[in-house]
Amino acid sequence: QVSCVEVVEAYVERIKEVNPLINALVKDRFEEALQEARQVDVLLSEGPGDDNLEEKFPLLGVPITVKEAFSLHGMPNSSGLVSRRNVVAASDATVVSRLKQAGAIPLGVTNCSELCMWYESSNRVYGRTNNPYDLQRIAGGSSGGEGSVLAAACSVIGVGSDIGGSIRMPAFFNGVFGHKPTTGVVPNDGQFPDAHGVRTHYLCTGPMCRYAEDLEPVLRIMAGPGVSKLKLDEKVLLEKIKFYCMDHDGGSVFVYPVDKEILQAQKKVVEHLEADLGVKVQHVAIHKMKYSFQIWSAMMSSKDSDGEEAQLFSDLLGDHGKPVWPLWELMKWLVGMSSHTLPAIALGLTEKLMKLNPGANAKLVSMGKSLKEEMEALLGSDGVLLYPPHPTVAPRHNSPICMPFNFAYTAIFNVLGLPVTQCPLGLSSEGLPLGIQLVAASYNDHLTLAVARYLEKAFGGWVVPGKV
Repeated sequence: QVSCVEVVEAYVERIKEVNPLINALVKDRFEEALQEARQVDVLLSEGPGDDNLEEKFPLLGVPITVKEAFSLHGMPNSSGLVSRRNVVAASDATVVSRLKQAGAIPLGVTNCSELCMWYESSNRVYGRTNNPYDLQRIAGGSSGGEGSVLAAACSVIGVGSDIGGSIRMPAFFNGVFGHKPTTGVVPNDGQFPDAHGVRTHYLCTGPMCRYAEDLEPVLRIMAGPGVSKLKLDEKVLLEKIKFYCMDHDGGSVFVYPVDKEILQAQKKVVEHLEADLGVKVQHVAIHKMKYSFQIWSAMMSSKDSDGEEAQLFSDLLGDHGKPVWPLWELMKWLVGMSSHTLPAIALGLTEKLMKLNPGANAKLVSMGKSLKEEMEALLGSDGVLLYPPHPTVAPRHNSPICMPFNFAYTAIFNVLGLPVTQCPLGLSSEGLPLGIQLVAASYNDHLTLAVARYLEKAFGGWVVPGKV
């Protein structure tokens, strides 16, 4: 009914209209995108007889955006690091290449936090991204530009990455869907910083979308041959799923208590599942979840099986140039002379402290391994856990520095390697997105994706910002 050029033009106009407010897209490729759209229209006009077109190009002409941390040919690839502001990608990251081969048309790259290690997308290269539901609030991080651009209807599909919740927090704060796949299925190649040592087991690349039904086809393309490890062709009978529910982490001293409205939204999901599907949702209390932040921190800084040390964040800040001394950077920051953000400096300082107690760290790593076994045993091949995505709705700008460890609600599942789908559940009384994490055992992504599609129908999914 519409040409590809018309579709791309509509998205370009939308970005021009709202991006000055949200600052989510940091570099566009509109001219190239329109040229690619014209090629799609030529292809369609020439080949109505080609029945395989949909099979060959499942995303033909679909506008997408890409987190700036991923290489997209001709686009910047700084990850918000001032020393990399002139770095331009000479090739495409593996997932970007696969999406382009499937026919997708990238509109540009989106903002992230400095070096992708904070949950507010703000840096000294591009500035700060705002939440479309309230410009005074954060879009999340590190894939915050993607969350914001999708929620504001400026893109259809986003490419995100997640090592502590960097897909799921922005998806939650911006009321869209995000999926952190089972670890090791979707390739992470072509992003900066890439994971080394143990972190290769925790970093995940995955799709972000406004509509639940888009997650699975995009995941298939991103995973490529690795998709065979997932059971995406298995039919899911929702009535046969064993549902578990945990309202909070058990009361960690490091994170805020979960907001009442987030708990109420989760309770409504439980009630709906029980009434509509006739299932019994079992409330569980997994004691080790109380130590989520400590377990994530210890496992992130542990050695891998070959004894290789985890890469220091302060080394990444230097990016092979002069070493960065976090304490000195803090002094410079206080007088407005540092080129780094305060969260990045704070993370560098925290990292030094983590190394002071190797004995405690070893215990926490062991606790993490036994928690993984406990989770896998509980969920099995037919279980889904309902769990809050964050203790609060999207916080105001800069406030995460006062509550730095709240990301533990998402981060724990990175070190456990489990697949998680973030699902929106309408808006709070303040008009901010509510949501829930759906967690399954390894390689059971099909279960959480199916439940996300079901909950979208039941609770309405994405809500247009500014509508209420």
